[in-house]
Amino acid sequence: MELRGATALVTGANRGIGHHFAVELLRRGAKVYATARRPELVDVPGAEVLRLDITDQASVDAVAEVATDVDVLVNNAASTAGGSLVTGDLDAIREVMDSNYYGTLAMIRAFAPVLAHNGGGAVLNVLSAVAWTTVAGNTAYAAAKSAEWGLTNGVRIELADQGTLVAALVPGLVATETLRDFAAGAGVTLPEGVLNDPADLVRLALDGIEAGEVEILDRLASEAKATLSGAPQTFDLAAVAGA
Repeated sequence: MELRGATALVTGANRGIGHHFAVELLRRGAKVYATARRPELVDVPGAEVLRLDITDQASVDAVAEVATDVDVLVNNAASTAGGSLVTGDLDAIREVMDSNYYGTLAMIRAFAPVLAHNGGGAVLNVLSAVAWTTVAGNTAYAAAKSAEWGLTNGVRIELADQGTLVAALVPGLVATETLRDFAAGAGVTLPEGVLNDPADLVRLALDGIEAGEVEILDRLASEAKATLSGAPQTFDLAAVAGA
């Protein structure tokens, strides 16, 4: 679809990939709703800033009532700190699943009629290569991203008849503060050569949307998906850092 003249809503636009999505969409000529739980932290000149907590149905419904002109929904907001499935805090595990799976689903359910009314448009879910492997130290996050991948494939089928493209951006490693903090906690130094620049990744994703692609992968994600035909594997951060 053509992004120039489109109207996009980006969740988690206060930092990282979400911030870059909002900026790049504006640069391509789209109107942008930049949303976050703390809207005062959103710094995207030219965007309309809205408060949104994707885990709060009332908040989701309120935004859907305001942003009735949306034809591109970018589901980026997500909790990342679930920890260990076996020994981690159960509330943290529920939180990471609530945001990645149920929060994304709540947004899609609320905006599906809006997208249909506006001609179909597109949904882009920001996933992770750990959906196809897992990651020691944060298996809850990997499980949540696996669930979100299944969700993405399911709603793609369900929204096809209304002409909505449902796509997934699946990166390996992204140069964000969140990843750097996790790597530091694991005692791993990540060389810049293995990290995706968020701005480059966003351009890749939006080019994919304009081309009608349903999965947009980087090299590490392509390698991770290829492992699905064999025995389950763990994403080895240290090995990647040494590559």
